[in-house]
Amino acid sequence: MLEGLPEIEDPNVLVGTKYADDAGVYLLSKRIALVQTIDFFPPVVNDPYDYGAIAAANALSDVYAMGGKPLVALNVVGFPGEGEAREALPLVLKGGADKTKEAGVEIIGGHTVKNPEPLYGLMVTGVVNPQKIIKNIGAKAGDRLILTKPIGTGIITTAIKMELASQEVTGKVVEVMKHLNKNASEIMIKSRPSAATDVTGYGLLGHLTEMLTASQVSATVWADQVPIIDGTRELAQQNIYPGGTKSNYKFLEEEVLYSPDISFEEMLILCDAQTSGGLLLSVPQTRTRRLVKSLQEKGELAVVIGEVTEVQKWRIRVEKKHPGEKRA
Repeated sequence: MLEGLPEIEDPNVLVGTKYADDAGVYLLSKRIALVQTIDFFPPVVNDPYDYGAIAAANALSDVYAMGGKPLVALNVVGFPGEGEAREALPLVLKGGADKTKEAGVEIIGGHTVKNPEPLYGLMVTGVVNPQKIIKNIGAKAGDRLILTKPIGTGIITTAIKMELASQEVTGKVVEVMKHLNKNASEIMIKSRPSAATDVTGYGLLGHLTEMLTASQVSATVWADQVPIIDGTRELAQQNIYPGGTKSNYKFLEEEVLYSPDISFEEMLILCDAQTSGGLLLSVPQTRTRRLVKSLQEKGELAVVIGEVTEVQKWRIRVEKKHPGEKRA
């Protein structure tokens, strides 16, 4: 569908669309480059304030994944012209505004259109040192893979829509999705990862596949090491999945080799379409332990979930657990 678009020729475009990276980067000077991204989606939870905060955290995450510092944002809004959804809009905007304030980002405008289904998100502009851009290309064999948030948001938010999620599980998933990747990004920058991305709609294995393909390597993921939000497995066993998760699984069938002891539910969880997920980092083994410790000392989740290998026939092999690897 994108084949008809013209190729990017401006040499100041440092990161474009070639490797499906998290944000675009444009060179302004030897020390400053712009980082830009846009993201919006329909409600994933029932509370309008939480929805706004989650959407804002999700949009900001793309800049954090590039090693950038978000500065300003524009609201992107599509809402019905009347009814309960319109009445909820001020709370949605308040949630987004409070979350951007927490990030030290100012909302300086936006655009609104009438739309049958509510939509909200942000266009975010940030800056990054051109010499310190962190891309999703560069992962090297021997690197360890670190994840900074648990997965399962797609399955749980689907259960919320079906009124099958408990209050406790709902509260946990909202907490995870509202959590900014700001601190994790700042710590990541100091550790100089080989590559990084954030985990959103294509799921953990989908975004990892993008990173590995761009880097021309493969990886092994240890399923028992992957952090999963409490309640996700039980919902998965009830066959509760969003359409995006099933699509991810089918799309990755030729890319992923699952060990025979990986259940179908586990496969789908690893492919679960995430909202406002964590950072996925490919880090040289010699710097892994220090990075994990630094993240955990700042209250961030940090789990080693796999390792990068030389390129194989498969892009990802999923095993239960590496026998010589302890959970970080």
